[in-house]
Amino acid sequence: MLIVAVVVVTVVAGVSLGLLAAGDGSEPAGSAQGQPSQGSAAGESPAGSKTPSPTPTRSYPLSKTPRTIPAVRAHTPARGPGWTPDKGERVVVSDRDLADEGRLLAGELGLTYAGEKGDVRAGDVRLALNDDEGADPESYTMTVRGGRVTISGAADAGVFYGTRTLKQEVHGGGTAPEGVVRDEPAKPVRGLMLDIARKHFTADWIEDRVRELGDLKFNQLGLHFSDDQGFRIESDSHPEVVSTEHLTKAQVKQIVELAASRHITVVPEIDSPGHLGAVIAAHPDLQLRNAQGVPTRGAVDISDPDSAEIVDDLLNEYADLFPGGQWHLGGDEYQALVVSDPEASYPQLATAAREAYGSGASVEDLTTGWLNDRADTVRAHDKSPRAWNDGFFAGTSVQADKDIQVAYWTGKEIGARLPVAYLSAGRKVVNYNDEFLYYVLGQPLTFVYPTGQRIYEQWTPLVVRGTQAVPTKYDDQILGGSFAVWCDLANSQTEAQVAAGIRMPLRATVQKLWDSGKPELSWTQFRSLADRLG
Repeated sequence: MLIVAVVVVTVVAGVSLGLLAAGDGSEPAGSAQGQPSQGSAAGESPAGSKTPSPTPTRSYPLSKTPRTIPAVRAHTPARGPGWTPDKGERVVVSDRDLADEGRLLAGELGLTYAGEKGDVRAGDVRLALNDDEGADPESYTMTVRGGRVTISGAADAGVFYGTRTLKQEVHGGGTAPEGVVRDEPAKPVRGLMLDIARKHFTADWIEDRVRELGDLKFNQLGLHFSDDQGFRIESDSHPEVVSTEHLTKAQVKQIVELAASRHITVVPEIDSPGHLGAVIAAHPDLQLRNAQGVPTRGAVDISDPDSAEIVDDLLNEYADLFPGGQWHLGGDEYQALVVSDPEASYPQLATAAREAYGSGASVEDLTTGWLNDRADTVRAHDKSPRAWNDGFFAGTSVQADKDIQVAYWTGKEIGARLPVAYLSAGRKVVNYNDEFLYYVLGQPLTFVYPTGQRIYEQWTPLVVRGTQAVPTKYDDQILGGSFAVWCDLANSQTEAQVAAGIRMPLRATVQKLWDSGKPELSWTQFRSLADRLG
């Protein structure tokens, strides 16, 4: 009868997430997963402070690790009822800088946001900033003890991620298990890139993706909004280039503000000097032509100063609209460089290269100079530049600026180089591996829709090109990765189909960016968890 009574108490207390009563007082196998990158033990905080010992009681089993996406890095179990949200309970903050996080969580869980409070009440969720100056700003600690929850971090981003963990734990009437979660991401860049140039996506749809990304602890949203097929954001400096279907600046501002509230940086991309067909349509005099006068698809003539002027006009115009510190310059697939002899095919480019960089300069040198000049433009707005890997060339006298991050997506271009060529030169790389992370509408050429299972089981941030990983010594240079939606055949899928198609790949991608080790759950278990969490 004693065993039965214990089981009843446990169930009434609301313990869930697969917790099993242990009426004989035994402790089930623990729940400390892989440790955070600081190398701290499960019983110690990253700063070295001791974790309180589990509360001794025969009424509750030792708690199990919470099941979330992405999985938490470490959990110290304890005995206790855990925590479930109850109407009338409070979310309080210890610092006014956490007010936005507090209000959001309170609204999501049906609790009362009570602001800055020093008192303690049963059922409280407290958000706090700690004084661990050396900690990852995206790290957090979440303690569930005595019917209350405390989420703390060195910065508000970490506290926000802790609220996402709590939200998932109590989803659908679940219980946050007793104990201490210590969590942080393996990679600082966790992104989704949307090609909104070839296909117009509504502001509401993009905002829905922002909310989804925030709950999954992504921190970047790329918007590729200019290409041959369209230019999709309202412009004051060059309204003539804007497509009929586009986002207004007011809509973009709302998207950026929503993203910021979820600690997501929106990374804009105006690709150049290729992929500028929408600009060329309004300014045909800027189009690159070969020696026979034949126009070159999507490419501006970079020997013409007017080409640089219009691109810089646009970069300068949008700098304030996108206040984040990142900017993608594109730089890929400049069609002047896909011919066998660029200097002979485009003599005006060869002449401009020699005039700018000396008698031995090539069209590759001139193109690299273009990239560096655009990097200067965005740096003036305190942006860090990024460019596609095929915008970097080997054997040129002009080198791409060292601070331009490499967005590595393919190894299929002319003169393709392995990722190690960039890494060994000391460059920082963001992984966009087209073998795993490219969702190309209509599946043109050799592309197939990526599956979450393949990403989950076979990809890691070290797998930058194809299926082979780079040496682990380069791990710190790989800043993270980004899943990418490209709309080459724009009408192949509706917005709803795109959202459904990328749902599991996004979850698998962020799992491997948050913790690049082998996941504890099988793919079947992971997919089931995703279905339960919604």
